[in-house]
Amino acid sequence: MAAAAGGQTVGRSSFSRAAAPHVASSSTAAGVKLGPNGAAFVSSGIPDLDRILGGGFLIGSVVMIMEDSDAPHHLLLLRSFMAQGVVHKQPLLFAGPMKEPRLFLGTLPAVASSKEDGRQRGMGAGTSSDGRTSDEALRIAWQYKKYFGEEKTSHAEHRDNKQEFSNDFDLRKPLERHLLNAQNIECVSTQEGDTLGVLQDRCSTFLSKLPRKDGGNAHAGRIAIQSLCAPQCGYFEKENQFICFHLSNIIDWDMVSFIRSLKAMVRASNAVAVITCPNTVLSSSFCKRWQHLADTLLSIKAIPDEDKGLAKLLTGYQDMVGFLHVHKVAQTNSQVPVILEASTFSLKLRKRRSLVLERLNQAPVDGSGGPSLDASGSCSSSSQGSQLDF
Repeated sequence: MAAAAGGQTVGRSSFSRAAAPHVASSSTAAGVKLGPNGAAFVSSGIPDLDRILGGGFLIGSVVMIMEDSDAPHHLLLLRSFMAQGVVHKQPLLFAGPMKEPRLFLGTLPAVASSKEDGRQRGMGAGTSSDGRTSDEALRIAWQYKKYFGEEKTSHAEHRDNKQEFSNDFDLRKPLERHLLNAQNIECVSTQEGDTLGVLQDRCSTFLSKLPRKDGGNAHAGRIAIQSLCAPQCGYFEKENQFICFHLSNIIDWDMVSFIRSLKAMVRASNAVAVITCPNTVLSSSFCKRWQHLADTLLSIKAIPDEDKGLAKLLTGYQDMVGFLHVHKVAQTNSQVPVILEASTFSLKLRKRRSLVLERLNQAPVDGSGGPSLDASGSCSSSSQGSQLDF
């Protein structure tokens, strides 16, 4: 092998591989992932949901989550979305129907510890009782270090220590307090505002600091609005002074106007807005208008009380708390519709600490169990149906 001297090339052993030059991406900030057709995504805080949506929440889009009146499972999605933004140190604006919305930040989950994740991965790998699996892993790691060298090992360690795009959160542990005291976190109470104009002005001021640039998607922001049309909001109390006949129409049109304005502002900025709303408050016609304005539409449905007893008897359904329905997925610079493998997923709390989305297992469809084609006027004269029967 040739020795390294001057401008000569260093010879490689048969075990080495030419490494691609590491190119640092300066245009993409932490917590932002580039996708096809010039799209950029931020994580929803749930790795399974990011995979289902094709990368996460599209920057410049409005995500709407329809709440279920029977259970507050929508808060699981909202808290994960907010916690992921706080971990990535992204600007966050939270609005909720409470007097002190900053107290809601204390309910955000913490990032799951790497020890627990490593223990689960080790258990899933099927470690033998005599420890052969761990010994083989150490031997393979030593071989990589020997043949690839210290430099490539340091690159691998740096890649592992790099901040992940989507983290696993432990719902049993609160987020670190020092992360919640960041200056880029703003909170707004929807109980104090008499009109939606106050919230609209705060959103406009927040998004003006995050202009969209063609050169990159740095400093992606997040807007989280909890229960936009909840009766606890201040503008509901003000509208009660009017006649009840005009109450619903005034509130509904104000909501539609606010969402249209917010959608236009978010589209021109590097931010994502997530809104949760109880659909039972609005009329059916205006609820459809809301769903049409949303770029990504999700809905949460809790398990009925009469089915909870049955779910405990079924294997794999003990941890299920509800269902997630994906009605619409945002897309950009493309006319090809997004086709999902499934639109309904089970919402599970694994070991009461991590949120998991799984595709529902459906029973196979067997055509032999159906009614006979002879009695339905089939054009075939044979008793056994063929593929050409109609």
